[in-house]
Amino acid sequence: MVSFGEILERLGGKLGNAPALIHGDETIDWATLNSRSNALANAFAVAGARPGDRLAHLMRNSPAYLTTTVAGFKGRLVHVNVNYRYTGEELHYILDNSDAAVVVFDAEFAEVLGGLRDRLPHVKLWLQVGGETAPWAQDFDAVARGDSTPVAADHQPDDMLFIYTGGTTGMPKGVMWDQSVLWQALGGGTASIGGEPPASLEAHLEAVLANPARRKLLVLPPLMHGTGLLMGIYALALGGTVITATGRGFEPEEALALSERHNPDFCVIVGDAFARPLLRSIEAGKGKLGRITVMISSGTMWSPEIKAALIAHCPTMLCVDSYGSSEGLGYGAAVTSVANSSEPTRFMHDPDTILLAEEEDGSLRVVTDPGIQGRVARTGGLIPRGYWKDPEKTARTFVEVGGRRFTMPGDWGVLEADGTLTLLGRGSQCINSGGEKIFPEEVEEALKTHAAVEDALVFGVKDEKWGQAVTAVVETLSSAAEADLIAHVKANLAAYKAPKRVVVVPKVPRAPNGKADYEAARALAEAAA
Repeated sequence: MVSFGEILERLGGKLGNAPALIHGDETIDWATLNSRSNALANAFAVAGARPGDRLAHLMRNSPAYLTTTVAGFKGRLVHVNVNYRYTGEELHYILDNSDAAVVVFDAEFAEVLGGLRDRLPHVKLWLQVGGETAPWAQDFDAVARGDSTPVAADHQPDDMLFIYTGGTTGMPKGVMWDQSVLWQALGGGTASIGGEPPASLEAHLEAVLANPARRKLLVLPPLMHGTGLLMGIYALALGGTVITATGRGFEPEEALALSERHNPDFCVIVGDAFARPLLRSIEAGKGKLGRITVMISSGTMWSPEIKAALIAHCPTMLCVDSYGSSEGLGYGAAVTSVANSSEPTRFMHDPDTILLAEEEDGSLRVVTDPGIQGRVARTGGLIPRGYWKDPEKTARTFVEVGGRRFTMPGDWGVLEADGTLTLLGRGSQCINSGGEKIFPEEVEEALKTHAAVEDALVFGVKDEKWGQAVTAVVETLSSAAEADLIAHVKANLAAYKAPKRVVVVPKVPRAPNGKADYEAARALAEAAA
């Protein structure tokens, strides 16, 4: 069992001028990444940060983000992701809750942090990326050009990484992962789908150095979210290259241009929020997918028809639904190719992924029969420790059943007769309408199969007759009557699942990582009413 810090320390000085980070037109080779991350790690230590202290990243996608991450691994600091959309008090909460000792931030956030820093006395070092450096901070680039002597760190398998997740309610929660557990959960050095991991760290290092055709990963979501971050870290641990776009939001034409220019073999997205605009741009003749062989989506539903259409433009590509969350990885995977692009999405999984059903007395039991709904859970050794500073939420999410510990983040699913898993959606967003349980994601997918619908979010609103009335906000490509959209859902799902009301909006609200913003969608529907 090894840490990312040990892997990157061992690899960094041996990969020379091979590209490590590409951001738009800027390329940073491995020798530069190695020296800069060493200099940063030394600066963290000089400032008083010690192994186990937290290192907060308040940055948009840039080389500075992953350079900081690598430096933290080398110095045995704990990565903390900070959502750059947070307001002042939200920022204060996460920096205070994590006890951040070092904060690295983009210049655009200097003003708000300047107003918070007096209330964050535990921060030992503020590093600013770009712009005119605030008088209370140090310049990131200047520090990164400092003493690049390798840090003498005693890396341990239980060195941690935090992934702060906003969830659906309440303040963000920091999920505590051991780096060695993440390394194994992400593949343990496996570079291909379904491949066997190396037997040891030495074997992994030898394999990386012997093969110059290393992974080139195009990361389209923000690195501040787990999907892009973990895939990026894993690509670097494989000695590969991480490619990011310069846009402040997702721009499909830039993504296609990067793909054609740099020929990544892997690409990571988050569901339809990224896949649909990519498809529209390809159909409009504004770019191609280059040589992408695997497109991975995680974190939200990905429509089968969109996968099929992308594969039609790139027949050698695999579309992979990687089922995971901040609280657990490896729940299952669904691989779509040209051979099965017309089939529904069902997740293959190992015996450590199961469903748990709740009994009348509140206890949980393992679901063994097909057709029974339950909460998706994952057991085995490759799960997080729990939530930082939150034993109550830890006890609700990381449960014990039959003497085994499970992570159960909130998704519902149903077992199929062939043993595969069909994902239904998040229980926290489940709608109870007239006594029937309705998962919004299922209705959203049905709406998005309508030719006029580009995107959709579905939720329940209080209703005197139904308890909750199924309501949808949709983004359309062309005009569509509300009655037609409702009828379309009824033609594909049980009638009780169809929306009682559909509101057309200019843009369906989503976070930068593509995840649904149901509160904003509900507000749009209320405003329209």
